Amino acid sequence: MGTRQASADDLASVGFSVQRCALATNILWIGLLKFKQYEVENDEPLLTSSPLFSRLRAKLGAQKLNRLIGVAEITLGSLIAAKPLAPRMSAIGSFGAIGMFLTTLSFLATTPEARQEGQGRLSLSQLGQFLLKDTVLISAALLTAAEALRAARPADRPRTS
Repeated sequence: MGTRQASADDLASVGFSVQRCALATNILWIGLLKFKQYEVENDEPLLTSSPLFSRLRAKLGAQKLNRLIGVAEITLGSLIAAKPLAPRMSAIGSFGAIGMFLTTLSFLATTPEARQEGQGRLSLSQLGQFLLKDTVLISAALLTAAEALRAARPADRPRTS
């Protein structure tokens, strides 16, 4: 039975590492794409439909807003990846990613293009399906935050429940 437990723990450890790398890579890559003109154009329906982002877009313009979002994403992805060197900062990056993904999910409610026209509110378009994947990314960010906080805890301090 001890071998099964060790195998499960090893598998979980590998899974957490892969999850952290995948989450950081996704956020970094998407952040880098925010500097491309086609991504500025792709984000237009999302940003102009959002009460928060439409105001920022009016002040900054589409390209500057996308670059600001890109810098935020690159920062969060880098923090998440930094767990071996700075676990507390990595946890902060994971919590920031949770906020980012919740914001992105809000576009499901504010962007008419997220729904399949004429099919009802629950019928998502390709854009809506793309946004929905952030529910999975939120869970990944929650788990990477927990893992980073666990790593940041001093080894000699007893765990309280």
